[in-house]
Amino acid sequence: MSSRDPESNSPALNAIDIGGRLQIIRNINGLSQRELAKRAKVTNSTISLIEQGRVSPSVSSLQKVLSGIPMTLADFFEPNLLEMLKFFYQPEDMPNVGVHGFDSFLLGCMTTKRDFSMTIDHYLPGNDSGLVDENHLGEFGGIVVEGELEVTVGIEVSVLSKGAGFFFARSRPHRFRNISQHNCTVVVARSGDLNPHGN
Repeated sequence: MSSRDPESNSPALNAIDIGGRLQIIRNINGLSQRELAKRAKVTNSTISLIEQGRVSPSVSSLQKVLSGIPMTLADFFEPNLLEMLKFFYQPEDMPNVGVHGFDSFLLGCMTTKRDFSMTIDHYLPGNDSGLVDENHLGEFGGIVVEGELEVTVGIEVSVLSKGAGFFFARSRPHRFRNISQHNCTVVVARSGDLNPHGN
């Protein structure tokens, strides 16, 4: 690897701080420079020089280094990568992705690279999602943690209280209504389509 490598001037690689990003990812994965170098079968100085910004790696060299984590180039250059590497979230870190007249706070970042989404959904008295026909693959489950929620799935209707839950295929038409005089909170998980509300 050399700063004179013809691949080292690749605009895609120079557009972000590769060294700084590599150092953060290495530290999050609990790897020393020596351990990463050993795993990737490169020298310690290679890792050090990249992280210090003293050399700009070629695509193939960076792939080799990332193989020691392991991580793909696509994941390394993911715009939300550093947010994806965050593990803990306070309420103010969760964006409101609610539609149909209720608040829904998304756990995790706004990346589409996820296998499932989790939200905390808040229904004020009278909130009604209307009939939702997502026509998506995947499953939908939730547990009421406060108040009561009327849930309709197909032709089945049930009023769920604290501690009760629902679970069904997202392709089933469904509706959520808070028919009580009190706020309702539901912790929800969805798989399949990565938009939490299928819109």
